[in-house]
Amino acid sequence: MTTKTFKLGTLAMALAGCALFGTPAAAEESTGDQWTFALTPYLWLPNINGSLKYDLPNFDTNPEVETGPNDYLSNLDMAFMISGEARKGKWSIFTDFIYLDFGSEDSHVKSFGGTDINATIDLGTKSSLSGDLWTLVGGYALVQEPGATLDVIGGFRYLGIEAKTDWSLSATINDPNSGETLAASGSISQDANLWDGIVGVRGHVRLGNSNWSIPYYADVGAGDSDLTWQAMAGLAYNWSWGDVVVAYRYLSYDMDDDKLLQDVSFGGPALGVTFRW
Repeated sequence: MTTKTFKLGTLAMALAGCALFGTPAAAEESTGDQWTFALTPYLWLPNINGSLKYDLPNFDTNPEVETGPNDYLSNLDMAFMISGEARKGKWSIFTDFIYLDFGSEDSHVKSFGGTDINATIDLGTKSSLSGDLWTLVGGYALVQEPGATLDVIGGFRYLGIEAKTDWSLSATINDPNSGETLAASGSISQDANLWDGIVGVRGHVRLGNSNWSIPYYADVGAGDSDLTWQAMAGLAYNWSWGDVVVAYRYLSYDMDDDKLLQDVSFGGPALGVTFRW
């Protein structure tokens, strides 16, 4: 199969997530028939590690290109992250949306056909990545007490990405095994759409009688990916109008070899502000 592989180092604000900051603390206040709502703009700054594979026409050899780490703020052209929740009694539904558009990331050709290539022949390879992620999940509260909540959740996560790379080398590269040649310069782009069903848990534990609490989240799923899972834990301070949450968030995708998005993980700190009514 024809592929081109790109190793991803640090980018920023990854294409991944769920409504992790959708105020599970509000669950203990919504025990009757009245609807409650929450809206959470947030920021996530993870490191990204993994690879991408491109289909190159008439190629069987896999060139590998490494990119990053880079300054994510200088390469980020646009970002938008928001989640929302509606809750009635023990039932809830929430959604999360992320859009990211990264400019050109510094990269270099690392290998061709499994043979390492000296980075000095790379004259300025660039890679870019853009996409969005949408999550829709329903939940049911198994625990709904003043000191703790626990929701079981189920739904889906959609990830759509578009990747592009322009490579520039000082010479063509030959694979001695296949006899194929990688041109000194070229460009390729490809997109992918991934749908995965997910199940998990979500909630918080209050620290004594204070306004401080520990929110937590975990999910696992599969579909277009072989396996995807996500976990989050943090520290929140609660007011009557909402919460401020600082957390660490990690998401992983495990894919088949024929997918554009390969084994990729996203992990880093996040900050969210939730408004409730």
